Amino acid sequence: MGTEKKYCAICAWRGSCQKKFSVSTDASGYVHCPDYSRDMSIKDQDIDAAVKKDQ
Repeated sequence: MGTEKKYCAICAWRGSCQKKFSVSTDASGYVHCPDYSRDMSIKDQDIDAAVKKDQ
């Protein structure tokens, strides 16, 4: 995928985040959080599969 996906569910800080319910999101659900860091153990294939499952 060309653009990086930014979801609270794949953030490295998701377990201890105090902002996950107060950050702004766009129409696609991507978060706009200054503390966001991608959890590199989660691969794009895993994200795509989870998104398809939820639809």
